[in-house]
Amino acid sequence: MKKILFTLILTPILLFAQHEEMIKKIYDHQLTKSPVYENLRYLCKEIGPRLSGSPQAAAAVEYTRQLMMDYGFDTVYLQPVMVPHWVRGKKEVTRVTNSDIYGSFELNSIALGNSIGTGPEGVHAEIIEVKSIEEVNELGKKVKDKIVFFNGEMDPTKINTFAAYGGAVLQRAYGASEAGKFGAKAVIIRSLTNRRDDIPHTGSLVYKPMMPKIPAVAISTNDADRLSRILQDQDGLKVFVQTQCEMKEDVLSYNVIGEIRGSESPEEYIVVGGHLDSWDVGEGAHDDGGGTMMSIEVGRTFKELGIQPKHTIRVVMFMNEENGLRGGKEYARVAQEKGEKHIAGLESDSGSFGPRGFSSLGSDEKRAKVQSWAPYFRPYMVWDFESIGSGADISPLAEQDVFLMEMEPNPQKYFNYHHTEADVFESVDKRELELGAATMTAMIYLIDQEGL
Repeated sequence: MKKILFTLILTPILLFAQHEEMIKKIYDHQLTKSPVYENLRYLCKEIGPRLSGSPQAAAAVEYTRQLMMDYGFDTVYLQPVMVPHWVRGKKEVTRVTNSDIYGSFELNSIALGNSIGTGPEGVHAEIIEVKSIEEVNELGKKVKDKIVFFNGEMDPTKINTFAAYGGAVLQRAYGASEAGKFGAKAVIIRSLTNRRDDIPHTGSLVYKPMMPKIPAVAISTNDADRLSRILQDQDGLKVFVQTQCEMKEDVLSYNVIGEIRGSESPEEYIVVGGHLDSWDVGEGAHDDGGGTMMSIEVGRTFKELGIQPKHTIRVVMFMNEENGLRGGKEYARVAQEKGEKHIAGLESDSGSFGPRGFSSLGSDEKRAKVQSWAPYFRPYMVWDFESIGSGADISPLAEQDVFLMEMEPNPQKYFNYHHTEADVFESVDKRELELGAATMTAMIYLIDQEGL
């Protein structure tokens, strides 16, 4: 009896020490021997922006396939997926034409992803300012033949900037359809960032079925503030917008999948990944080049340190998160069609800043188990396990009752770079990227060893 009690008491202590030792090895390895920063440099500088359907996206597929093969993943393959092929065309022009004070002047602008173009003739009309979609619906036909200026700001009082983004993003996503149904000619959207600067932020819009399609651009926050001030003092202000973007036929692309086969339950999967595509401005370093490279590091580190997983670890480079989520949806569809059993999914798509914790989405019991692992991470200043949520690409797996997670970095600077020309390799800190890779690897290790 005493021996049984001793075993019951000692086993958890020994197991904790074992995991603690392995997690330290993971962090030490990432902080001294990781190629993750150089891999991100190559993705950003040698391949560049990777909008789905573009030659650069195709190059990124081959690059990440080769990386996983070179690192000795047990299986590496491509999963076909048809993706939208939107092309920006010539540089956008957005110009105030009749300001009483400034005369004619240019606004820093960028077309929203999936938007139709104005064509070379452009659109020239009186502008009307609103702060929300609800306000457009209240104005109704008063917006007919006008350009609607959505000037709703991200709420600066929300400490989590992703919550502020969620509160403002609907005007970018659906503003064109909501204004178009009342006969507006185009929309201008305030860029989604709390920062005041001259950099416009793109992002995806969604045209609602059976509603008119009108062109949409975003302008920088400084220009949005300036335009709003002018509108307070002048009636009949007009703006000229010219864009030459277009949506072409869907093209074939791929999710890139690498596996490390499990030793005990090889038909049960733990998926970790990020999205390989990016917008066509900047280099997609934070969104989501870092997430993809950190995910590959999970598999590489398992191989390098000789960690034999119990379940099959599946690293996925998802294609087309930015303007369609086709890759994530196709991955989930194929998994369901094959009857695959996923234990968990982990994604990184919130920037490559210093990791602070993990959000999760699943049963209270499983969330509690993940939260019980917090002591393993506190020595590395990773402490927040309470948030609810998951990444976009793995979200379609929720319908299959898969436990989902997202690594949560410090959110304060992300929207300085999000969907802009400023999202370049130089904006990523090497040590923060390595810490993120180690944190993701440690979490996948614990899920695999402890189960959920």
